[in-house]
Amino acid sequence: MRVEGRDPSRRRILGIGGALGLMAATGLSASAALARRPSVTGAELRSAVPLPPPFQVPLPMPAVLQPVRTSGGTDRYEITQREASAEILPGLKTPLWTYEGTFPGPTIESRRGRPVTVTHRNDLPVPTVVHLHGGRTPAASDGYPTDLVLPEHWPEQQPEQQPAERPMERPDAAVHVRHGMHDPRAVVTRRTRDYTFPLDQRPALLWYHDHRMDFTAPAIWRGLAGLHIVRDAAEDDLGLPAGPRELPLMIADRAFAADGGLAYPALDPTLRERPGVHEAYLAGVLGDVILVNGAPWPVHEADAARYRLRVLNASNARHYELEAVTDDGRRLDLVQIGADQGLLAAPVTHRLLPIAPAERHDLIVDFSGLAIGSRVRLLNRLGSGRTRDVMAFRIARRATDGSRIPRTLSTDLPTWRRTDAARVRDFSFRTGRMRGGHGWLIGGRPFDPARTDVTTRLGDVEVWRLVADVHHPVHLHLAGFRVLSRSGRPPLAHDAGLKDTVSLRPGEAVEIITRFDGYRGRYLFHCHNAEHEDMGMMANLEII
Repeated sequence: MRVEGRDPSRRRILGIGGALGLMAATGLSASAALARRPSVTGAELRSAVPLPPPFQVPLPMPAVLQPVRTSGGTDRYEITQREASAEILPGLKTPLWTYEGTFPGPTIESRRGRPVTVTHRNDLPVPTVVHLHGGRTPAASDGYPTDLVLPEHWPEQQPEQQPAERPMERPDAAVHVRHGMHDPRAVVTRRTRDYTFPLDQRPALLWYHDHRMDFTAPAIWRGLAGLHIVRDAAEDDLGLPAGPRELPLMIADRAFAADGGLAYPALDPTLRERPGVHEAYLAGVLGDVILVNGAPWPVHEADAARYRLRVLNASNARHYELEAVTDDGRRLDLVQIGADQGLLAAPVTHRLLPIAPAERHDLIVDFSGLAIGSRVRLLNRLGSGRTRDVMAFRIARRATDGSRIPRTLSTDLPTWRRTDAARVRDFSFRTGRMRGGHGWLIGGRPFDPARTDVTTRLGDVEVWRLVADVHHPVHLHLAGFRVLSRSGRPPLAHDAGLKDTVSLRPGEAVEIITRFDGYRGRYLFHCHNAEHEDMGMMANLEII
């Protein structure tokens, strides 16, 4: 696949906030570079094909996957990972890597406390790993990056890719990754793997995506992402907008090559051997096309009523600041009712709402006062040119609306206090040198799957202080957390609720508090700028 725009000009790098490129190109110190506090981190790929006008393509809805069996108290699903093509840009076919042949993959709808087992079959040309982002999941099913599912004909002679004789058990041979590193605990299977999710957790919008060691970013970019919604009776009884007025919105940016394929600056376009991206994109890959549910700048025909928008930022590196604006310039309230890990205690009203990669916002937008035929645009205030538009709603009809926004949404949020903390830990998220090149480091060290970085006891409460050089959306596996402070000040309005991903801005220090309950085993925390993640910005967390 030919990639357009691999060498953006120095001005282009500076203009979009590539702080790593800025420091390398000018020799500025880190403090001087970061003092400019760019609005985004990364470099933008330009598509090599004409782009369609916005707000012409209808908003698609991902299909809801039906279980193949529901006996024994567990819902069982089957998903095949396979190559497919789709008409994303009108008139062009785009090759994709998919779950069940679609992008996004099919949505799984679950009930709180009812276990789900998903059998994934890998018919792709490379190994894969599946992570349920936001799930309270036993370590064996959490999608550790070296727990590979190999394709049927993956070469046997490579010791790092030998499958285990018995699925889900530790193999005798170590899995070797990233130029000689090895993981003695990796569990490798061939062709299929069962992932079991107890779903003993608050109702929330989760998402599943590929998590393969060193190649997460290009795999997600090629299409390996889907939604998983957990519900319960208490949420059902709140009277929130539902049915056709509850819209999952997976927002992702992409760029397109001249042949209609997805452009991506991979050092190895086969994604088989050499990880990483070309140097101009070390800070992150941004696309110039905004997709919602796989469609470019779509439009949705809406009733004049309240809608529940369940928003996921599934971009590799792009940050958004969302705003809903009518064509006559009036801003609509974005009423936040939920965060990454489910409902807030009470609604929070925004006019502008930032969302970092992997974050989710659960929003209510009220169209009831708008004229039939009017339009509301969902905009990204951090974008420029075509990336300023996200999608639109066209008010098509009057309708009755029995929904409501309760003053109290939930009463089960944890009330951890600083005095509950068994310990306080400090972590820096910064660029640095890694094996002779640029990398992204936690605490000055790149990821090593064989090294335990943090050990904590099941049930312990901890406070973590996270410090960033550029934008780093930090994701903690297994455990939800609360944001305590930002650079010594109170959290921001969008930090409310229970989260699993927090956006660190350039030069910022953020404190979070969590309780490590659920399961013992090996988990991760990492930056969810997917290019940073692939280039070393992960660490191991052992819960004993």
